[in-house]
Amino acid sequence: MTDAFATTFATIAFAMFVAELTDKDALLLLALATRNRTLTVFLAGSTAFVLTTVVNVTVGSVAVAFVDVRWIKLAGGGVMIAYALWEARGIIGKGIIEEEEEKLAKAKGGLRAFLLMVGTLALLDLAGDATMVLTIVFVAQYSEPLLVFSATCVGLIAATGAETALGNRLGKMLTPRRIRYVSVAIFLVLGTFIAVTSFL
Repeated sequence: MTDAFATTFATIAFAMFVAELTDKDALLLLALATRNRTLTVFLAGSTAFVLTTVVNVTVGSVAVAFVDVRWIKLAGGGVMIAYALWEARGIIGKGIIEEEEEKLAKAKGGLRAFLLMVGTLALLDLAGDATMVLTIVFVAQYSEPLLVFSATCVGLIAATGAETALGNRLGKMLTPRRIRYVSVAIFLVLGTFIAVTSFL
């Protein structure tokens, strides 16, 4: 493994880890971890994120074939900034998460509940969030879909592990409102950085 490869891998994995910790599905994972077995929630989250990463890397690879990388990065940065502003107004987040929580709370344990968790987390992720945008931008920036896929999976699975392991403790310390503030700040910084560097 070359130094450049290792640095790129670590950069992508770390960015995904931080982005996921402040994303809307992080709230759902924290909530699920307070009511379900930690291992079940971890496996459901990890499965959902591997599936969505396949979709996001594929979308990024197709986009790169047809659109200039600069415009993909600029659009990605713009989407993140818009998402942060929308999130700051309170339109996205708590209401959606509470609805999904209620649906999942009605499901009994077992395979059906596990698949419902996977499906809900995957849908939330594919509905548009920081990790989706970052994955597509990283595919455009590095032109290495396999590298982006593996690093993204490592970052998202690590974040899932942190969210589910800390479940109750994090849920008590970090209210949805506090997580939103951190989330908005990170999206604004990342979005601005990506948009500005798209022309460098």
